[in-house]
Amino acid sequence: MRWRRLACHHTFGIPGVHNEKLIADNPTFNIEAIIMNGAQALMRTLVNAGIEVCFTNPGTSEMHFVAALDSEPGMRAVLCLFEGVATGAADGYARMANKPAATLLHLGCGLGNGLANLHNARRGKVPVVNIVGDHATYHVQYDAQLQSDIETVARNVSPGFVRTSRSTAELCRDAVDAIRAAKGLPGQVATLILPADVSWGAGGIAEPMPQIAPPDAADDATVQAIASVINSGGRTALLLGGRALGESALLAAARIAAKTGIKVYAETFPTRLERGVGLPAVERIAYLAEMASVQLKEIDNLILVDAKAPVSFFAYPGKKSYLPPDNCAAHTLSTPEQDAAGSLEKLCRTLGAHQIVPELATASRPGRPRGKMLTAEKACKAVGHLLPVNAILIDEAITSGLMLSKFTAGAPRHDLITLTGGAIGQGLPNAIGAAIACPDRPVLALIGDGSSMYTIQALWTMAREKLNVTAIIFNNASYSVLNVELERVGAEDAGPTAKAQLDLHGPVLNFTQIAEGMGVHAVRAAETEEFLDALEHALAMPGPHLIEAVVPPALAGLKLKLLPHILGSLDSMPQPIARMLKRKIAP
Repeated sequence: MRWRRLACHHTFGIPGVHNEKLIADNPTFNIEAIIMNGAQALMRTLVNAGIEVCFTNPGTSEMHFVAALDSEPGMRAVLCLFEGVATGAADGYARMANKPAATLLHLGCGLGNGLANLHNARRGKVPVVNIVGDHATYHVQYDAQLQSDIETVARNVSPGFVRTSRSTAELCRDAVDAIRAAKGLPGQVATLILPADVSWGAGGIAEPMPQIAPPDAADDATVQAIASVINSGGRTALLLGGRALGESALLAAARIAAKTGIKVYAETFPTRLERGVGLPAVERIAYLAEMASVQLKEIDNLILVDAKAPVSFFAYPGKKSYLPPDNCAAHTLSTPEQDAAGSLEKLCRTLGAHQIVPELATASRPGRPRGKMLTAEKACKAVGHLLPVNAILIDEAITSGLMLSKFTAGAPRHDLITLTGGAIGQGLPNAIGAAIACPDRPVLALIGDGSSMYTIQALWTMAREKLNVTAIIFNNASYSVLNVELERVGAEDAGPTAKAQLDLHGPVLNFTQIAEGMGVHAVRAAETEEFLDALEHALAMPGPHLIEAVVPPALAGLKLKLLPHILGSLDSMPQPIARMLKRKIAP
């Protein structure tokens, strides 16, 4: 075989061998294997697999990966000033794009800084390809200052896939395995550790998109067994989680409920919940265990759909951890590895409910809030009053967001993202990822003041990327939820030193100044009309924007003192009264 002479006469780094001779003597020779180093081949493999965004916080060991970004125009690199922002942004992106992004973190310490939001992603069964740079393989033996056991650190958030790539030749095959692990159900954080010499080594070979089989729905026997439970006449409820909270799954569940009269609940902290006008409204299990017990008290059969039976978020003296009643039987329709929507649709047909008209949410925005002093409830009411069509709503408002669900139930259709793993500092980074995944949709992130400070660097990335995000930070100068928990756990003799650990006065944070220092337009609002004007402006103009809502704690004073006593007496109250109080405190 004769080959046309290449214009370049370099040797690709192989001494004494010219290009045309090397190629002519090897008909199956892969030119890319010489031209590309490991990082370049990895970049091509990621793009081949549909991974188009990488959230980065790199260091020296990752410089060849950083350089490779310019070789692959199909990859968007987004710089984050803290690893927790990068990991949280990758989480938010995947929730809205329905496919993973990549992260790029620096060694074990960088991974450690990003663990909290990788934990949230793991709990939400969110796919993330988590790339962590490491020292060159031959350098490890010298135990340099940043040397650590990255695999052990990673297994906390990547129990299903952690791998250190050992050679450039193996790197892209390792990457394909990581991508397959992340994208396959149930969805997970897959950590690929990239030694520097594997990255810079010659001979990288890109791999094509991995093939991933679609998940199966529940089998016929399971569906028939669940149908029999529903038809048995006991008080039954569906508990939906994970991928059972999208439109098709919700419609199937609503048809089943309309046909059979069973209840439908959603897990407390959904990864992504589609809600609003034209969709079935679904009641979420309450965060406070005492209130969740009210919701579940009369249930004989709890059917789990990509969900687990509710447990208390924390242990409390003298209180149950497992929340369903002792006589309640738990049944699984579909596991996280199965097709939740397909399983519900199959059950719907089996029950003869597939042609039933389900009950859907109708338009019912709250009125414009009134009164001079701004409160968290009024801010949530303003969000419901003004929420745009097709918005993405991120709720990490903690106690300030107690009324958010109530005021947005009849708003135009939107998606809701919540704090799946309980590790605060998720909301602002999630907003970055959601805005990049859906650039044509407005993103509103409602965040508590304490939570926001965990990942406040996210504001800088929002400004740099010119993202259409409106961040509402509730500044009540308090870890308000911990004041609630201090009462609930029965801690005695909490004096001024103890209470000072839950107080954010002295100095009070000024989020407007912080935001402006990072390039984000910001407004401080302590009055209702100020807040409404700021929100209307933010929704009308390209982002990013920050609104600092200066509000009193939603639970304080007498209300805070009475709450533990009310919660403790719910179980002995008549059920209608207990349900009424639950709706009043946390609808």
